[in-house]
Amino acid sequence: MKIIRLFFITLYFSFPIFSQVYTQKDVEICNSKFELAIDKKLSEKPISEIISEIGKSFLETPYEAFSLEKEGDEQLVIHLSGLDCTTFLENTLTLSRCIKKGNTTFEDYQKELTYIRYRDGKLKGYPSRLHYFSDWIFNNTSKGIVKDVTKEIGGEKIKFNVFFMSKNPDKYKHLNETPAFIPTIAKQEKAINKRQYYFIPNAKVEQLESKIQNGDLIAITTNIKGLDIGHVGIAVKESDGRIHFLHAPLAGSKVQISEKPLPEYLAAVKKHTGIIVLRAQ
Repeated sequence: MKIIRLFFITLYFSFPIFSQVYTQKDVEICNSKFELAIDKKLSEKPISEIISEIGKSFLETPYEAFSLEKEGDEQLVIHLSGLDCTTFLENTLTLSRCIKKGNTTFEDYQKELTYIRYRDGKLKGYPSRLHYFSDWIFNNTSKGIVKDVTKEIGGEKIKFNVFFMSKNPDKYKHLNETPAFIPTIAKQEKAINKRQYYFIPNAKVEQLESKIQNGDLIAITTNIKGLDIGHVGIAVKESDGRIHFLHAPLAGSKVQISEKPLPEYLAAVKKHTGIIVLRAQ
């Protein structure tokens, strides 16, 4: 089936495997990242450097929450003109992997994003999206997308007790509209709670900062009951020689690099308790 690109309106296509939503603006932004990669010869660089460069190319992009929550059945939603912390990280990683592999068509990007965003790379309804970031880590480690290096650089054991989604379905559009999804989400939560994870507590981040590399993916653990990860972003080494945090912070802001180095940034936010460090493969 040929894709007919229509301008000025959101595009909805039914594919044999999944449906997807995007605009011509998203196509243009995606292609601009691939053009940047050609100009800077990024494909010749390590994946970590590509992630850093592509992440920085999103600087000043407005924060936009709930962009993935569309009406009807789960679809592959592409929205590059407004990002939250997770979509910023996901899209940066997706584009970087495409660049490294030399797969730089919009269709390549769509396939790679699906593979990263959904459980085992397969879009099979709302519950197949990797909602909890600890689950995202587990599944994308299994797929060989990232390596969790937290333990080897000095991390400590942590066990999560997630239940927020199943206990608060009213806060999630699709759970509220389709309660039949809740038991599946609860089963996924139980699986997360049985796993062993590692994290670096805030107090140890400065001590271990030298082991965090430019372009590493950072997941910040939280003290909010029922949740695992409260925020995500990218480690970038700045001119001061320190690791800073490249992220999409919150509503009303834009993608930015923290003014303070990562340890100081973490210490300033009470709900942040530590970090998990992931390295793209």
